[in-house]
Amino acid sequence: MTWNELLASEKPFVLAQDVAPIIGASEHAIRVQARDDPGSLGFPVTRIGSRTYIPRPAFIRFVEEGIREVV
Repeated sequence: MTWNELLASEKPFVLAQDVAPIIGASEHAIRVQARDDPGSLGFPVTRIGSRTYIPRPAFIRFVEEGIREVV
């Protein structure tokens, strides 16, 4: 998923595979971090069984705040 696709989406949750290319991380690394230490990701996650769900609005805020810090 691209940044523009993420912004245009109306899904309440996205998956690790959706956000991985946006933040330059592997899907697996996101899933492992969500399982082992979700607080260190910087954005909220919900785990149901082995699935990792990321609230889309919160992830968008996370990325936008990171961009503002860099600029």
